[in-house]
This record gives sequence, structure tokens and C-alpha cells, in this order.
Amino acid sequence: MSYCVNCGVELDASARECPLCNTPVVNPREQMLQKGQGSPGGADKTPFPKEKGQVETVKRKDLGILLSMVVLASAATCGILNLFVFQGVPWSLAVIGAGVILWVFMIPAVIYTRQSIYVSLLLDGAAVSLYLYMLTFLVDSSGWCFGLGLPITALVTAIAELMTLCVRILPRSFLTVSLYLFTAIGLLCLGLELLIRRYLESEMRLSWSAVVLTICVILDIAVITMLSRRRLRNEVRRRLHF
Repeated sequence: MSYCVNCGVELDASARECPLCNTPVVNPREQMLQKGQGSPGGADKTPFPKEKGQVETVKRKDLGILLSMVVLASAATCGILNLFVFQGVPWSLAVIGAGVILWVFMIPAVIYTRQSIYVSLLLDGAAVSLYLYMLTFLVDSSGWCFGLGLPITALVTAIAELMTLCVRILPRSFLTVSLYLFTAIGLLCLGLELLIRRYLESEMRLSWSAVVLTICVILDIAVITMLSRRRLRNEVRRRLHF
């Protein structure tokens, strides 16, 4: 079944022109065969390629080079503008620091995929620490950085390393990962409150983190009980469909 390319009316199979608008009916297949027979190469010379073309896939290395150059160009451009045009405040340090963090985060994804996850977490913590230190030049103060920013970054990095170590080495299931996660949340909240109170009040005491820690301990005890009792463990798995 064919239709007129001009008015869209349905055409008979033997029609040579449209009965409504007199537009000639052209069969693309016949046109290809006629051109092929009249050309020097015979029927092989057709106006359309017979094989599908394929585009070469982009390698991770090439993508890493592209992203690295974009980050480097952005940092260099902002540095030059800050140095020669918009002087007075070293605002470019914020952009350069953010570029360093972005580039470090890209390393295990597109630049070096075989990098150990422990090294990646350590480099991420170091990049964030460097960024916080660079921000001290914008606010003319470094007390908050050394007294609060860097300790919190070190705490988060250490807990992330510990959590990763537990997940990769110890038995791993939904219940065990939940146990590791509840423990990490409790330790993180405890450390955060202690660091904040030491910086603001020079006094080490607990308030809200004690509540969070208590809840996490209760949840840990419940998970450990389910892990130790096979029937409880199987019932939880059946009800949660995992």
C-alpha cells in the first residue's frame, strides 16, 4: 500500500501518477536499480550505503583528558582574571579549590579506574581539607579551619574508610550492611557534637548525639539478634523480599 507524497491520497499498486494531483509515482527501489545498471560499476553502485557505519566509542582515557583540561582551563582562567582584572580579594582560590575536588573525584571514575577505594577516600578527604584551607585566605581567619573544618573532614574520612573496610572484608548482606551503617551514623554524630562543642564552648559534653547514639545502639542490638537467630533472619528476608 502506497500513498502520494504530495497530497497523501492512497494509490493503486499499478498507478503511475496520482489520480488527484497528477504527481508522478516513483518507486525508490526501481530508481536505485536503474542508476546501478547505468553506472560503470553495475548494480553495486547504489545511492545508499549497504553497510551500517559505526562510530568509535570514546575511551575513558580520552574522556579523562577532556575533563582534566576543562578543569585546568577553568582554574587557570579564573586565576589570571583574579590576578590582572578583578584584584583585591583572592576569589579565584574558591574556584581552584573546587576544581581540585572535582578532579580528585573524577580519578577513580574516568582517569584511573583501578585505584583502590581506600586511596580514593583518602584523596577525597585531602582535597576537601585543601579546599577548606584555601578558603581561609578569603575570610582572613584560619581558626575555624584548624579548629573545626579539618577535624570534621578527618572524622568523616576515617568513618568512611572504616565503613568501606567492614563492607569489603566482613560478611555482607542487607542486615550486616544495616549494622555497619547504624554504627557509623552513631559514631559520626558523637564525633560531630564533641568537635563542635570543643570549638565553640571548650567543653566536652553530649546532648543530641547521645539520643542518636542510643537509637543506633538499640537498632544494632536488634540487627545482631536477627543475625544470631536463623528463623528471625529468614522471616525478615521473606517479608522484605531480599
